[in-house]
Amino acid sequence: MLSDTHPDAERVQNALLQQASPEERLAITLSLTDTVINLSRQTLDDDYPDLSQEDRNLKWIELHYGRELSSRVRNHQRDKR
Repeated sequence: MLSDTHPDAERVQNALLQQASPEERLAITLSLTDTVINLSRQTLDDDYPDLSQEDRNLKWIELHYGRELSSRVRNHQRDKR
């Protein structure tokens, strides 16, 4: 696997993760997930500035969960109006 982390740093990081409690590991995971989601949403904001927020949200769903789910969400939103 390719890595830009020095092997010594990787060993320290792995040791720290192994010492962390399940709650701490979950908090790290949730934080990383939140960061990745925010970065992907920011990319859509940058790449599609002319789309409405609703359309960018649907685009995000399409990219991450597929066109079928995005279409179902779009139809559900339309039917609620």
